[in-house]
Amino acid sequence: MNTLDTYNFAGKHAVMRVDFNVPLDQDLRITDDTRIRMATRSVLKILNDGGSVVLLSHLGRPKGGYERKYSLESLVARLSQEYGRDVQWGGDVLGDEAARKAAALQPGQVLLLDNVRFYKEEEAGDPAFAAKLAALGNVYVNDAFGTAHRAHASTAVMATSFAPQDRVGGYLLQSELENAQKVLENAERPFTAIMGGAKISDKILIIEKLLDKVDHLLIGGGMAYTFAVAEGGHVGSSLLEADKVDLARQLIQKAKAKGVNLVLPADSLIANRFANDADVQEAPNAAIPDGWMGLDLGPASRAAFADLIRQSKTILWNGPMGVFEMSNFAGGTTEVARAIAEATAGGAYSLIGGGDSAAAVQQLGFGEQVSYISTGGGALLEYMEGKELPGVVALG
Repeated sequence: MNTLDTYNFAGKHAVMRVDFNVPLDQDLRITDDTRIRMATRSVLKILNDGGSVVLLSHLGRPKGGYERKYSLESLVARLSQEYGRDVQWGGDVLGDEAARKAAALQPGQVLLLDNVRFYKEEEAGDPAFAAKLAALGNVYVNDAFGTAHRAHASTAVMATSFAPQDRVGGYLLQSELENAQKVLENAERPFTAIMGGAKISDKILIIEKLLDKVDHLLIGGGMAYTFAVAEGGHVGSSLLEADKVDLARQLIQKAKAKGVNLVLPADSLIANRFANDADVQEAPNAAIPDGWMGLDLGPASRAAFADLIRQSKTILWNGPMGVFEMSNFAGGTTEVARAIAEATAGGAYSLIGGGDSAAAVQQLGFGEQVSYISTGGGALLEYMEGKELPGVVALG
């Protein structure tokens, strides 16, 4: 893969796929600009070389066609501030204005175009649409790791319109791959993986892959209750994938066979309804009363998880330990994040696997105390599962 450091952008018009899928409030103000900041180094490298940049991104999930709340126009002011220069607005990616402004770009200038997903051809990976996007420049840069697992027009297909030497991976993409490889191939032991979130079905492949890599595998979040049932427990009204109980049982057996310490929560914080102001009590994970649901790790589980994490030298975390969006059920996720930060301060390497885990670490104030926070939950998981990422393959 060609990288930014091996390419001179002097006089070049770069078409750059970024991931500016940032959260916006009701007034279309950015509430978390992490993804914008993560791409800045790549953008500035091109500009400082004497090149210009056309930025392409998606935002949200538009139903088809223009929707104001999903327009990237809301980002122009923030990007101008970030790059220390006026960012031009070009509107519709296939519009005459976009083509005209892209062609007229001078060295050091930046043009932002609107949401590529306003066209259904983007997610369909339509070659004709991709070719029109490619015509906006003479070198292609992909720094959108968060969508690298999608074979969309702007993330993979348009790369084929450029000569192999003019397809370049950005600094963020490069960094994401290097950090994932560090965990997969060069992990210092003990290596602990923490898997959370709602469903086993979302994590089957990564759990199976990790069973060949880790010393400890900690299971939390909603998926833990399916494992509890697999061990003969009763979980009341907790989240349960009944059709995955046998699979959970098989994973427990595989862990034993491979000598992996698979740790399930011993207790839960349970509630009588799914609400922050619900009645709350503690219960063993294997004996949750009918009408009650587990929404977070209990105190014994928090202590056990934190203790193992603090002893680890390599840590991978993907998925919250409970319904951390509700303050009364954020304790387990907070304790795990704190333990990871403490282990990192003691010399451990910690990789936070994007998505809800990344959001939790940032919201809880531990973002600067871990080794690396991935910007792509789905992309990172697929890469670690051993799948090829179309956005990376396309770069050659």
